[in-house]
Amino acid sequence: MKRFARLEQIRRMDPYREATEIYRLSVAYEFPWDFTRALELALYRTYAVPSIGRLLAETAELTERTQKRYDDTSLLLDAVVEHGFGSDQGRTAIRRINQMHRSYDISDDDMRYVLCTFVVMPKRWIDSYGWRRMSRHEIVASVVHHRTLGRHMGIKDIPETYEEFETCLDSYEAAHFAWDEQARWVSDATLDLMSSWYPRPLAPLLRTATLALLDDSLLRAFRYTPPSAATRAWVRRAVRLRGRAVRLLPPRRAPHFARQNREIKGYPYGYRLADLGTRPVPGVRGCPVRHVAASDAEAE
Repeated sequence: MKRFARLEQIRRMDPYREATEIYRLSVAYEFPWDFTRALELALYRTYAVPSIGRLLAETAELTERTQKRYDDTSLLLDAVVEHGFGSDQGRTAIRRINQMHRSYDISDDDMRYVLCTFVVMPKRWIDSYGWRRMSRHEIVASVVHHRTLGRHMGIKDIPETYEEFETCLDSYEAAHFAWDEQARWVSDATLDLMSSWYPRPLAPLLRTATLALLDDSLLRAFRYTPPSAATRAWVRRAVRLRGRAVRLLPPRRAPHFARQNREIKGYPYGYRLADLGTRPVPGVRGCPVRHVAASDAEAE
């Protein structure tokens, strides 16, 4: 198989009718490492919105059970990618996502913003650091896939095009990014988690490298001291060189899904999708009384 054969395959597909299949090819074959990194940073940047960061701190899900929260989020979202919306696995994953979110007082604006990060941040990352840029077919397919995900989650007023997703993300961040002490706790816990995946002596270096990949608006919101210009340039150049090296490799012949990532450490003996995630108790750990009187029908 030639290096660009799968891209040629994608371009022969319909990005509207075959959106999830195209998205699966991009995520599991073309850019598995890049999508993992991009979605990590996508979720991470949502903490800079105080209403999101404070809620995560109050539930303690990302300060006391950071690895489990990381694992569960990755596995639930990726089950939909791997198996599709109409599969038993996809429906189970969406049902669990909805059950968790409905237990908290989360605004529709915050939900929409998080969805926007899933669409925008992978494209920005891959265009900057991937072995090639995302094609228009892949961009449209990502939009269609996530619009479908958003509808299953009951999110209102979902953007219709990539450009609308990008505008929504940028304007929301400009209006809402701000300092919050509890959000900083969540950020620090997440940086500690990422460092824990590697030998302990490398932790300070990995923390600095991660901060070097963040944009100024995030650094300001969390009040981190920005790495030096030289450090930021070196780290970003290293990640770009990694992408150029991948370009020289033969194309991936077998898919790589999130459940295969070495960063998923909480389930060495396997897991059931129906058991993943949290089951909040009203009045405990930031969980209000259930405020959405709706069934889980849209997950079906």
